[in-house]
Amino acid sequence: MMQKLLYTTIVLCCCALGATAQAKPRPAVKKPAVAKPLHFRTSWGIFLSDTLPRNEVVKLLDSALTVRDGNNKTYPVVSFDFTYDQREALQDEKTKEVKVYTESTGDSFRSDKLSPLWSKHLKQTIQKGEVLFFNNIVIQYAADKFYRAPELKVTVN
Repeated sequence: MMQKLLYTTIVLCCCALGATAQAKPRPAVKKPAVAKPLHFRTSWGIFLSDTLPRNEVVKLLDSALTVRDGNNKTYPVVSFDFTYDQREALQDEKTKEVKVYTESTGDSFRSDKLSPLWSKHLKQTIQKGEVLFFNNIVIQYAADKFYRAPELKVTVN
């Protein structure tokens, strides 16, 4: 019986020693490098989305859209959609009350700036309170990669 007790004690001590012994350090698992997300900003001339005076907007109508990344590198604009919200004051025939109505028109462009026809039209008609939207702006990031850049909203003051 003493012998069984001795063997049981030895087995329990060996198990306890094995459990408390330090394990060999495992090699560090390298996490895959996470690429930083691309951040672009769109500008028209030198302006980001903003409220601009009419005379400044008229100067910008022949300017190209510019898209830059966080490192200030520019990328060519391939296409964009343009929407013009024109505000017009009309008098209601029944109530004789003057109301402001908004009419939206727009076009898609396969370049980095407005067409000469649109530019000429806007120079003649643009008024305070109207809004120009440039959205769905597509840039060429690499030879075979295209990305969508942030939209641009310019309000005429």
